[in-house]
Amino acid sequence: MDNQLSLFYGLSVLTAALAFAFAAYLYLWVKKQKTVNATIQEVAALIKQGANTFMRREYKVLAKFAIVAAVIIFVLLPSPIWQGGILDNVSMAVAYLAGTVLSAIAGKIGIMVATLSNARSAEAAQKGIKPAFLVGFRGGAVMGLLVVGCSLLGVAAVLMVTGNASILLGFSFGASSLALFAKAGGGIFTKTADISADLTGKVELGIPEDDPRNPAVIADNVGDNVGDVAGMGADLFDSNVAAMASALVIAQSLSGGAYSNISMVFCYAILGLLASIIGIATARIGKHGNPTRALNSSTYVTTGVFLVLTAIATAVFEGFSWRIWGASAVGLLVGVIIGITTDYFTDDTKPIVRKVAHASGTGPAFTILSGISYGFISALPAMIGIAVSALVAYKICDPMGEGYAIFGISMAAVGMLSIVGMIISNDAYGPIVDNARGLAEMGGLGEETIRTADELDSAGNTVKAVTKGFSIGAAGLTVISLLGAFMSEANDALAAAGKALITGFDIMSPNVFFGILIGAAIPAVFSAMLILGVDKNAQRMVAEIHRQFNTIAGLREGKPGVKPDYDKCIDIATGGALKELIPAGLMSIIFTVVVGLIGGPLAIGGFLLGNIVSGLLIALFMSNSGGLWDNSKKYIESGEEGGKGSSAHKAAVIGDTVGDPFKDTAGPSINTQITVVSLVASLLSSLFVAFSLFG
Repeated sequence: MDNQLSLFYGLSVLTAALAFAFAAYLYLWVKKQKTVNATIQEVAALIKQGANTFMRREYKVLAKFAIVAAVIIFVLLPSPIWQGGILDNVSMAVAYLAGTVLSAIAGKIGIMVATLSNARSAEAAQKGIKPAFLVGFRGGAVMGLLVVGCSLLGVAAVLMVTGNASILLGFSFGASSLALFAKAGGGIFTKTADISADLTGKVELGIPEDDPRNPAVIADNVGDNVGDVAGMGADLFDSNVAAMASALVIAQSLSGGAYSNISMVFCYAILGLLASIIGIATARIGKHGNPTRALNSSTYVTTGVFLVLTAIATAVFEGFSWRIWGASAVGLLVGVIIGITTDYFTDDTKPIVRKVAHASGTGPAFTILSGISYGFISALPAMIGIAVSALVAYKICDPMGEGYAIFGISMAAVGMLSIVGMIISNDAYGPIVDNARGLAEMGGLGEETIRTADELDSAGNTVKAVTKGFSIGAAGLTVISLLGAFMSEANDALAAAGKALITGFDIMSPNVFFGILIGAAIPAVFSAMLILGVDKNAQRMVAEIHRQFNTIAGLREGKPGVKPDYDKCIDIATGGALKELIPAGLMSIIFTVVVGLIGGPLAIGGFLLGNIVSGLLIALFMSNSGGLWDNSKKYIESGEEGGKGSSAHKAAVIGDTVGDPFKDTAGPSINTQITVVSLVASLLSSLFVAFSLFG
């Protein structure tokens, strides 16, 4: 190890510590804000209790999965234990468990901060948009800083201790597998409750969105936390770790005794976290400001700071290449462009959302048709962006020598995720202010406060759509580089077996084409399993809501002292989510193994190609169409196209219930699914070389 790499290991630890210290300051600032409304305090406590109950039960299930997976990894990876090298097997298993634990901590941190911030943001909304915005944003920023700090610290620690970047694949697989199940489980929970509350409340009974008479209303608010906060925190932790892991695996294979490429990965990750700290610290909104503009401008500030800092570092440090800087800059800029195009299709101040809202006036069929159409169109700019960034990064770095082209793509992914601290802060802001809007209504804070909370919530929906587009785009670049990592790992195994090395994946090869067709189908089946999970669970909850309205005297009329059984709905959402989350994730992993054992490494290459292309398209379509329907509904609720209670409003609510599992269950889970199967392929590459039917 040279002095420069030692320096960046030390700086990684120091920067993570700085992020933790700033997060602690923001946490204490949020905690100081007062809550005095007794109803809000009571409901906020119920939300916190429900979220913690779900997380506890979910983590017990996932702990069993993690232990079984760790034993399998210990026995088989990186090579079967009976072949010797037990220390590497122990390292891989421990790294896997460390990845799962840190990913779980990311989710738990999110829940803790979000359930602290929601009530304070609701009461701050009485004073205006500025104080409410700051509480929501700073609450989200705590999670953003801690998640990125944990990922940087974890990756640096694994590489410092083991010195083997391949062990990072185990760490990344731990983060990815837990994120996959956490996102799927949280997504099923949140959309079960959201759909049930909307269909029974708004459509059937004509009562407000967060009316406390609705038995599903607390479960809906709990769902915002377990799905959009805990699930997304684990998801973006996984994306950041996977991007760094794939870059470091390739960097180590290129090192040839030099460590400048590895140093460059850590340097850019450190500067990305510093840029996020600066962006968060400077985030501001005027007294009558636009929260969407404030969130987006903070992202632009962070982007600019990162580009400047990395340019300075590239000029100063020995061995850093301007070509690599160019690749990471392209990745980041394309990420911002993807965010801007996503904003165009999902922001209620833009024409697309208003067109769908207008179409709702003629019935729900037109809401669905227009939303699906614009959702598919919205996927094109992002797909072009991912393709262009991969192509440009490849071409910029290709002249540097063999292997550098794929390294350039991996650094484009690192660049796109460099400002992930800011991205998570914006993302976690969304569910915090969504909860705040519900608490403001249940606490009787008045129409003006609810209107302020609605404006914050609408901005949260738009920015959530932008951050999902960002994370899906980054996942696309990451898995392309993981494809390179798979080739590297497979070629090591092929060379050891005396077989021909893989130089590419020819689609005319029957093995490759076999893999492509199956890989392309997996994201669709995975999505269907998650959405069917929401469907079955929501039907059970709707039946329970009907039972309570029919049997609890005075509930429908809202008589004083009469309360619904909130816990029963929370229990239905929890039980159903835990039942449905494992099969979809296991299906993806099992098919990866089966394809590899049938067709060998070439079939797996095709499988990953099909999975990447199909998965990115479906994920972008679902995330954007869901955000589009949600904000169309909110646009109508603001008084446009007939306002609340109109036929357009009821049609828009139906559109939103279709979009809910699209944008918050299936869509954002697909990018994690792609990452998981890519890591499984890399980890099991030697197995596929040794044992395959037609390989």
